[in-house]
Amino acid sequence: MDTRTTVRAGTAAACALLALGALQGSSAGAQTAADGSAPATECRGTRPEGGLAGLGSPEDTPLQRTLNHVDKLVQDRYADVFTGLEVDEEGSGVSIHRMPSAAFDAAVCEAAEKGVTVRLHDTDVNEADLSALADRISEDMARWDGTFQLREVGQDGRGHVLVGVDDPDTARPIIREAYGARNARYIRVEYAPQAELL
Repeated sequence: MDTRTTVRAGTAAACALLALGALQGSSAGAQTAADGSAPATECRGTRPEGGLAGLGSPEDTPLQRTLNHVDKLVQDRYADVFTGLEVDEEGSGVSIHRMPSAAFDAAVCEAAEKGVTVRLHDTDVNEADLSALADRISEDMARWDGTFQLREVGQDGRGHVLVGVDDPDTARPIIREAYGARNARYIRVEYAPQAELL
């Protein structure tokens, strides 16, 4: 069972993990942009458990407190380099995707509590730019009717906007052309089933 959860910073409590569905999307697959296969940097927490005072409740885990601190860093000083993150709760780890920043890496690694592994992956785009691209694509939801159905749009936390459609082979070249070569490298298009109203 895969226990990794993709989240984006900006959560009030970083442990209230966001499902991609809540971002208005979830599935995706192909396209470009480096898929951070190997961590650029890995560090293991050394801060004593509970050493991040004021960042969560006493019953929070070291991972939850570390995520709360990352969320604070991203909101306060490092929004321009942060791309997204993925959490492996069972492994007490977090993979952070960010534009290279020695200062951000040092701040995150210094804050990680004992038992938490932080993996830092290089990207060349920040979350704000990905959000703007996802918004542009979402606004065009009905634009493609008759050619293909755009069903979902969201971010994957690794530097991609995920676009779910009914016909990926038809949609992929059209979307790449519509949003330009620079943006196309961040867009991943894949089949998505028809959304169901609950």
